[in-house]
Amino acid sequence: MNLPNRITIFRICLIPVIIVISLISSLKNRLIFNFLNLQNLLILIIFLIGAFSDFLDGRIARRRNLITNFGKFADPLADKMLVLTVLVLMVSEHYLEPWVLIVILAREMTVTGFRVVAASQNIVIAANFLGKVKTNFQFALVIMLLVFGGTTVLWLSVILKILIYATAFITIVSGAEYIIKNKHVLK
Repeated sequence: MNLPNRITIFRICLIPVIIVISLISSLKNRLIFNFLNLQNLLILIIFLIGAFSDFLDGRIARRRNLITNFGKFADPLADKMLVLTVLVLMVSEHYLEPWVLIVILAREMTVTGFRVVAASQNIVIAANFLGKVKTNFQFALVIMLLVFGGTTVLWLSVILKILIYATAFITIVSGAEYIIKNKHVLK
């Protein structure tokens, strides 16, 4: 197994760490700032490590010509798992409305379903540009929710709300584009 694929697996292994941190309720009571608690800060650090590993594995794979079918499948799946884990936690903290999570989850399940059907036909569908933009929006949303989800500062709340709607929109658009471009897989 090459280095980029190991980094992808490492990113997946960060998910249980995030879950364990989320279960330690005493961390939630320790405020770092008015609206940022220790639990969210630790989850943020782990998430940022995961986000950086996403950048790193892609860069290494392209520069060293180590792109594999496993990487094309597992890398976007690891991104989805990491983002969805934190977004579920953000819904449970009431930092995010459930409909946003449902939109993101529906898109990700649909795209993953397409990838599974394609794989059964020995077709590998790599992530496209809009999918990468969507991932960056979702990463930004997770970071903003972890840092500012508990804020009562009006202008921060407005920025967060705009980012939430923009992320939902780009998630829907990228999902629609993915379906349209890859509908041949279902024939």
